[in-house]
Amino acid sequence: MRLSRYVFPVMASLGFGFLYAPILILVIYSFNESKLVTVWGGFSTRWYVELFQDPQILDAAKLSLQIAASSATIALVLGVAAAMTLVRFRWFRGRTWLAGMVAAPLVMPEVITGLSLLLLFVALDNWIGWPSGRGVTTIVLAHATFGMAFVAVIVQARLRDMDRTLEEAAMDLGARPTTVFLTVTLPTIAPALVASWLLAFTLSLDDLVIASFVSGPGSSTLPMVVFSKVRLGISPDINALATLMILIVGLGGVFGFWQMRRSTHRRSA
Repeated sequence: MRLSRYVFPVMASLGFGFLYAPILILVIYSFNESKLVTVWGGFSTRWYVELFQDPQILDAAKLSLQIAASSATIALVLGVAAAMTLVRFRWFRGRTWLAGMVAAPLVMPEVITGLSLLLLFVALDNWIGWPSGRGVTTIVLAHATFGMAFVAVIVQARLRDMDRTLEEAAMDLGARPTTVFLTVTLPTIAPALVASWLLAFTLSLDDLVIASFVSGPGSSTLPMVVFSKVRLGISPDINALATLMILIVGLGGVFGFWQMRRSTHRRSA
């Protein structure tokens, strides 16, 4: 027993250190004065200034944010529809097929997903002329496709734990199904909606493999630009960019956690 009191904290500390120490070092070296990313030359914010003066990075970041917001919103709508269908309509023809198709992007390698979507978009372009070429539209559709799977899983879990008597009481009082969904169901599953949207947004913002398959000229996302720069050698402004991305994603996660905790306290009260 005495040994376990020390072994578990030490192992946990080593595990968290292995995961987060490189991130902490990256953040520290983003304030490095030297052009060499591994040599400390003093504290400076020059690389943040140069980062915001790089038009390629700024354009790619703006495009990535637009794509992430659009694809996350589409994924949220489709994922909620799929989750509602799978949870509320337990027996219908094709349910197994639908459940398998929804869960497929979760286990499918990104290379296979990107290649299959590329072939799909090329075939659609030849058949109906849409989408014409590859660009922002194809990236949004591709990201919404795999983001929908994550949304459906999260919303399904929340819907299964939801108290159905609240909806039944509203319908007994004369509320229509649409009114029940908007006034009872949606507010109840709102924390899951926020969490799933943020997850889909983050996955889209972080994706490189699938976007590389379905993108075209003039539609390079931020991960694609960063990867092209890193292949030529890591520059200090990449550390600054990574630090800002960590900050944005961290604030989004804190906001989602705060929203979920606030909703939980409200329901308890």
